[in-house]
Amino acid sequence: MSETTLPNHPLRYELSNELHARPFPELKAPCRAAFLAIKKPNKAIERDRSLDRKHLIDLLDRHGAAHPPPDADHYSGQLGRGFLKWEMHTEFVTYTIFADNVAETPFDAAVFSIFPSDWLADAPGAVLTSALVRVEEYKDEAELDHILNTKFPHWFVPESLAASRVVDDEAIIAGDFRIDEAGHVRFAVLTKPDIGLRRLGRIVQRLLEIETYKTASMLTLPIARTVSRRVAELDYELTEIVQQMSKGDGGEIETLDRLLIMAAEIEFISSSTAFRFGAAGAYEAIVNRRISVLREERLKGRQLFSEFMTRRYDPAMRTCRSAQERLKDLSARAERAANLLRTRVDVAASEQNHEVLIQMDRRAALQLRLQETVEGLSIVAISYYAVNLVGYLLTPIAYKYGYDKSLVLAVVTLPIVAIVFTISRLIHKRITD
Repeated sequence: MSETTLPNHPLRYELSNELHARPFPELKAPCRAAFLAIKKPNKAIERDRSLDRKHLIDLLDRHGAAHPPPDADHYSGQLGRGFLKWEMHTEFVTYTIFADNVAETPFDAAVFSIFPSDWLADAPGAVLTSALVRVEEYKDEAELDHILNTKFPHWFVPESLAASRVVDDEAIIAGDFRIDEAGHVRFAVLTKPDIGLRRLGRIVQRLLEIETYKTASMLTLPIARTVSRRVAELDYELTEIVQQMSKGDGGEIETLDRLLIMAAEIEFISSSTAFRFGAAGAYEAIVNRRISVLREERLKGRQLFSEFMTRRYDPAMRTCRSAQERLKDLSARAERAANLLRTRVDVAASEQNHEVLIQMDRRAALQLRLQETVEGLSIVAISYYAVNLVGYLLTPIAYKYGYDKSLVLAVVTLPIVAIVFTISRLIHKRITD
């Protein structure tokens, strides 16, 4: 395809470069890594990216390192005696220092000295997690047994230790996911001499990702426990309301108000925890995926990372999912109860309206009878005045021919009454039509 055939989509190169923007580090044993994840302790979801970049640039300036592009959300480069990898995520930002060789004192936190204490104090957030990774080589199974039996008991808590062979038995990973005296989580990677540089980098990177996303997902656990307690209270209250509804004791309007207040609180809880529950599910999926790609094999009867997660991590995530599901179920039940009560209120209102209409119909019938009575009296009155008028007109003529006035009135009364009645009915009929 020639260059002038079709224009490129504005995001084509940006999206393609995104797939290659975060390469795995290339590591050679022996080496070590220091990892730091920083997150705001408040409930803010999005970070102020400008503050994170400013904090990174401050660190780079202290070591005379080059700056990243203005809108970058990742950076890699030499930093003093180590190599820095910086990444910005939605909720947190991570710093990883890779250094050659290992300290004589296992898991010595001296590598963290690359991060000045005053620079750490100015961080836009708090420590979400920090970790130390120690990478060593082993030549054969005898040396591996020596490390497992003599070093691991001092490096890790045996009761929590998880260790396994990974990536086709090219490396051993180990960790207890406990925070040591210096405030860091420890991981050890033992490799064979011929392991690839990128493969070793991927193993270390995935260990750090497991720790990071495991910790980030666990942030939901306290929220889930709080939600569960409140959901239990609301569930008991909803049961009482439904029981009262089943008795039909009246007071539907007050009960409906209680249901609406409860529904509003449930909706508030749902909206305020939706992101946290969603994030927990996403982070949990990442943790499980990162463990699965390591392709673990059992190491001399020790528990696998996946088994550790099943025993220690999965129950916490199940608690979060349970709280979320119970909240959704409670919301649906409250909505159904409100709909039932609204139906009952509508039916009661319809019955009341029916009674009102019956009463109105009765009043209309009475008014019609009264009106007909008035109309009858009106006919009598009009006829009376009409007879008198006609009498006044015909009396002179009657006297002329020798007739009495009373006779004249008697003769004209019935015709006049009939005429008035007929005219009245015609007017009534026209108005009715």
